[in-house]
Amino acid sequence: MYKNIIIGLSVVSLVNCNAQKETTKQTTTQQATIVNETPLKKEGKIIYFREGENKFLQEFQMNVTFKNIAEDSRCPEGTQCVWAGVAVANIELMSTTSRPMTLQFSTAEVKGKDYHKTQSFNGYTISLKEITPHPTAQNGTKSLAGLYKIGIEITKENN
Repeated sequence: MYKNIIIGLSVVSLVNCNAQKETTKQTTTQQATIVNETPLKKEGKIIYFREGENKFLQEFQMNVTFKNIAEDSRCPEGTQCVWAGVAVANIELMSTTSRPMTLQFSTAEVKGKDYHKTQSFNGYTISLKEITPHPTAQNGTKSLAGLYKIGIEITKENN
């Protein structure tokens, strides 16, 4: 009798574990779909990064890493807000002649918070051109963690 109960509980546990794996797979597929549904513009010399991505840019002799989004208070799509909000990206920059330096780039100039769309690094001007995806009223920003993409433009400063 006890053996039957133990075997029955084991089977129920295994079925439950499999159901949890299926739910996780579906969630991952839905998140991947959200990423694919937000196309990035491809114009000019904009360089795109996914959250956590690191690239060595041979042309600029610079290593760039999109660390994360520090803040995303942008007004969700489908809602009306008093203020448009701002998104702030942490980007680590390192040239072949300098140590790593993390700079914050924002979608809007906010002097009171020292947020800038454009900053200088090692003789180059780096500008944040876009951050996607945009938060929605249904999902908010917490569901976007790890799914962000940015576009930056790097130009040589005039001396």
